[in-house]
Amino acid sequence: MDMPIRRRPTEGQLALARKLASGVPTTGKAVTSVAASVYTDPTRFAAEKAKLFDKLPMVIAPSALLPENNMAVAHDGFGIPLLLTRDKQGVAHIFWNVCRHRGTRLIEGGEVAKCPRIVCPYHAWTYTPDGALAALPRPDTFPGMDKADHHLLELPNVESGGLIWFARAPTDFADAIGLAPEFEAFDLAGHHLFRRRVHDVASNWKLIMDAFLEGYHVQRLHAQTIARFFTDGISVADTIGIHQRSAVGRNEYLAEIDHAHWAELRAVITFAYQLFPATIIIMSPDYVNLMVLMPQDVGRTLVEDFMLIPQAPRTPEEIDHWEKSWTLLDEGVFGGEDYRAAALGQSGLASGSLQTLTLGTLETGIRNFHDQVESALS
Repeated sequence: MDMPIRRRPTEGQLALARKLASGVPTTGKAVTSVAASVYTDPTRFAAEKAKLFDKLPMVIAPSALLPENNMAVAHDGFGIPLLLTRDKQGVAHIFWNVCRHRGTRLIEGGEVAKCPRIVCPYHAWTYTPDGALAALPRPDTFPGMDKADHHLLELPNVESGGLIWFARAPTDFADAIGLAPEFEAFDLAGHHLFRRRVHDVASNWKLIMDAFLEGYHVQRLHAQTIARFFTDGISVADTIGIHQRSAVGRNEYLAEIDHAHWAELRAVITFAYQLFPATIIIMSPDYVNLMVLMPQDVGRTLVEDFMLIPQAPRTPEEIDHWEKSWTLLDEGVFGGEDYRAAALGQSGLASGSLQTLTLGTLETGIRNFHDQVESALS
């Protein structure tokens, strides 16, 4: 019998825990500002789409979306027809959801299904989940055609650390692969997908990211939901390349535990990752929330929420427990509070009444994020 792997924190995670235990939060040194136009200018939005979302690697889903071999699901959130599969060898792929014969969409809807064969609904050209053209009716009517030349078209992609990444342009994914130890510490790849849902938020994508880059709002916006679990203003953060990592927790307990004991540390700290440009991962003590932001327009963003739990529920009581957690987070904290606040902010900014937004010293993460956006655009 294989021995279970004992997970350990990375040096960066451990450093954040120690800083959190010190009670000294990560703060800025001065009040700064962000131009209101970065959230409302259509020309600016077009530049972000072209230079960020059409070029940089992005998370599209957790590995747990495709828990078994020979599975497939359509994905349209980024405005292009994509097809996510896991082949019979267990390798994840991202293809254009387009038949190589006449361009017909292969799979409709957004539900994951067992698909040892992917059959075009028009002329029944048939593909395997690794993208190979396996069969077609009346092959005699395509004399000289080599099926190997009609493999589904694959976009650059990689599966690493429990996340599936893709890009519109060629890339080596070195940055994504470098993050893998962070998520392997949480055994993200071993988690079970409990629920997923797409929210249509009337907000610029950056306003949504902003909400997960500071803890200043927690005691106010989340007063009726999760505020009681956190100390006001006590959070720490650092950067991992172009990404940010943060931690909040019950710092009164941190002095009483062995920081190198990962289970004890996780029980009192919530880690969060803000992956550039537009992915949020919140590692709560007993579950994980992954949010993938998919900008549609300057004032509209789709957000797909995934709730991942350590293992599939085994009893009705466990299902009920996780349902309550899902409802609290997806419908309450995120849907009813964070996304609503972003939509209200977009409505206010669209009025044109403000030229700048003010950032205090507890909103350093927002400052860093916007500086990174500016750098990418330039």
